[in-house]
Amino acid sequence: MIKKNIYKWHRVISILIAIPVVLWAASGFMHPIMSSIRPKVATQFLIPKAIDSSYEKITLEKALAINKIDSFKNVRLIHIDTNWFYQVQLIGKDELVYLSVKNGKLLKKGDWIYAQYLARYFLEGEAKKDSSRPDATATAPIVETPLADCCDAATVCVLKPKKGARVTDVHKLTSFDDEYKNINRVLPVYKVEFERKDGIRVYVETSQDRFAFAVDNKRALFSRIFVVIHTWEWLSFLGVGRIYIELLLVGLAFITSIIGLYIFFTTKSKNVKGNELVAVRRKHRYTSASISLFTLMFSFSGFYQATTKFDKDTRDQFFDKAVYQTASTHLDIDSITKYANKPIINISLVTIDTSQYYQVSTKKESGSKGGNKKPKDLMKEMKVPTPQITYITTSNYTILKDGDQKYAHYLANTFSGNSDNDVIGDSVITKFEGEYGFVNKRLPVWKVAYAKNQNERFYVETTSGKLSVRVDDHDYNAAMIFNFLHKHHFMDFAGKEWRDFSTMFWAMAQIMLVVVGFMLYFKSRKKK
Repeated sequence: MIKKNIYKWHRVISILIAIPVVLWAASGFMHPIMSSIRPKVATQFLIPKAIDSSYEKITLEKALAINKIDSFKNVRLIHIDTNWFYQVQLIGKDELVYLSVKNGKLLKKGDWIYAQYLARYFLEGEAKKDSSRPDATATAPIVETPLADCCDAATVCVLKPKKGARVTDVHKLTSFDDEYKNINRVLPVYKVEFERKDGIRVYVETSQDRFAFAVDNKRALFSRIFVVIHTWEWLSFLGVGRIYIELLLVGLAFITSIIGLYIFFTTKSKNVKGNELVAVRRKHRYTSASISLFTLMFSFSGFYQATTKFDKDTRDQFFDKAVYQTASTHLDIDSITKYANKPIINISLVTIDTSQYYQVSTKKESGSKGGNKKPKDLMKEMKVPTPQITYITTSNYTILKDGDQKYAHYLANTFSGNSDNDVIGDSVITKFEGEYGFVNKRLPVWKVAYAKNQNERFYVETTSGKLSVRVDDHDYNAAMIFNFLHKHHFMDFAGKEWRDFSTMFWAMAQIMLVVVGFMLYFKSRKKK
């Protein structure tokens, strides 16, 4: 009687979760395909360019004074074609302001223009050097007639390119939406749409010259299908109720697999010759036993991962909140270049405790290890070169030893409420691996570890002063379970292709298992 009830519950539960399992398995089969149909872009990184020492420059203090800016959150250097600008982040405003390094003139709609410059660069790559302009090392299509005014030249360079697809729309996002989802992590970004048959859209973060995301019509269609059949966003109107439904169904999938294995090991199949139904049942028993191992892996890791969705992601609330006064700011590019003693590609301001420093990014020598070469496809290479950053005291131009490490500690301590006495280790992370996976998007970062709160680790990005992610032992276990059991990272030794094959094969096996199970169910009912 007990075995009869076990059979009954196995059948009932299997029917209940059959469709959800097919949907999840189908989306699991799709996922590796989606990663291979990403729209092609020329590069995902802006090649660093050193500021020409002969270029006429104005100090930041004068540029700010000209534009009546008495305080600001931060500043850094950017270039549009061959024209350099101070990119200033104002207090209480999301829009970035661009002031010419040459004369302090304000670039109108500067952030909107720079977003297009970056998007075109990422999509089409570095333009060939114009032979008629030997001084040009353009990173976007160059206009035919050089303009004396740097702001006009930059504007024309972006808005009237000689080559490439036309920009049809530029839109700033301050929150995630149906296309640019929270899995992309980075905000705010600009969505730049191009007039092409594939309808490509490139998302860029202007405050860090960052490629955030690219999607075309084909990828967008796959993404819409994926969210319908895998993440079930059509149930979002239920709020956290959606998570409870997912937990219930994936939990039932795990339970019915356990019951199925129990039946397999505690009963024997009939061997009635000539009975087609019994023969199919025998095959179903043995194939199900092998496939159910992966059903258990998928369902257990999926259940565990779903439980983490109750925790609100608050990483965007942690960033350096220092404010700087124009009257006490004396950023002089020539002086900083002299003390850095290397070609400068960027300058920013940081505060460590109560001391202010210039955060100076310098260009590595061509013969140095790693050079300045950056990956064209971060998702494939999963790593970036180690940055070369120097910290120079603003008051007397002395160099702070281990400055980037000290600033990383300062940020991590500020975000965590800990102190240097609590730090048990740190390291520069230049590769997505282990607990710091591609899902976190930011590289390079510093990992600062503490011996408290389940050995919490803070991954901080010193170039933006932001928290990338906080991880503790519980988070680590959840990530490892999901990576190994759900995403088949146990196949990493054989390479991504074999890992994708493993995922797709066993996902398809789940579908076939359900199909055969339905066939048996309906044949049995028909016979009765």
